[in-house]
Amino acid sequence: MPDTSLVRAAQSGDALALDRLLDELAPFVLRICRGIALNHADDAAQEALLAIVRNLRSLREPRALHGWARRIATREAVRAARSLGGVAELPLEVPAYGDPLLGVEVRDQLERLDPAQRAIIILRDLEGLSEEQAAEILGVAHGTVKSRLHRARARFREEWLA
Repeated sequence: MPDTSLVRAAQSGDALALDRLLDELAPFVLRICRGIALNHADDAAQEALLAIVRNLRSLREPRALHGWARRIATREAVRAARSLGGVAELPLEVPAYGDPLLGVEVRDQLERLDPAQRAIIILRDLEGLSEEQAAEILGVAHGTVKSRLHRARARFREEWLA
């Protein structure tokens, strides 16, 4: 995670600091976008990084950069997945745990979910965020997160066992 002095320097217009900050954030943003936007991850990550650059000065607390960037990346990934649609091709570079075939099957199941459902599974089950944190990032009520997560997991399970 970037130190606060780097964030402050980038906020004040230091181009080298901004470049270094984006270099540090890009892999994190892309990882989130890959899980949600699938084959549109590069577009979503680019839009997220542009939004980060455009709005960096509005970030009041540099220590909140990571969560703030996660929120932007999630929003852009869901937007890209919904607007660009189409048949998703799963990125092969997404790491799988254990058996490689199991990883392919899990990614195939994620591909079949609605982008909003995919986003909640990525935030909760892969990023390890709480329901409250996921609700804040997605801009929805806590109950909405709970119901989306329940439906997403149920659909995942149903498809997995089919």
